[in-house]
Amino acid sequence: MPAERGRIGIFNRSYYEEVLIVRVHPEVLANERMPAPLVTQNIWEERFEAIRGLERYLSRNGLVIRKFFLNLSKKEQKKRFLDRLQQPEKNWKFSAADLQEREHWDDYMDAYEEMIANTATPHAPWLVLPADNKWFTRLPWPQSSSMRSMG
Repeated sequence: MPAERGRIGIFNRSYYEEVLIVRVHPEVLANERMPAPLVTQNIWEERFEAIRGLERYLSRNGLVIRKFFLNLSKKEQKKRFLDRLQQPEKNWKFSAADLQEREHWDDYMDAYEEMIANTATPHAPWLVLPADNKWFTRLPWPQSSSMRSMG
């Protein structure tokens, strides 16, 4: 449920997974057992439309929506993975599944780019932040519509 007025609510990807992971891994969509008529040639546009509709509804009910994409480079991701392996206190952050997903880097970047382009609206904008340097990520940034331009 959304946060009540006057409170901050955080969704960590949540419903966006349905336009990300299932695009990179079509078998996930197949395993969802959706009725065949719902899996159309326009499924991604339909899902983007549903996301925009939900966020428009929330906005019209007084919720302020700001979405942040922390754009980590492939090189920096590798560095952080290696750091997690080399520092025992960070081992808990590492998952072998992350390495498998890394093989799909370009597919994920394409899915993220399309998701951001199709779900950024005036009432629910995306803020794309370069995230290779943590201190830099935490600076106040203006809205950006393209993560590829961020490096």
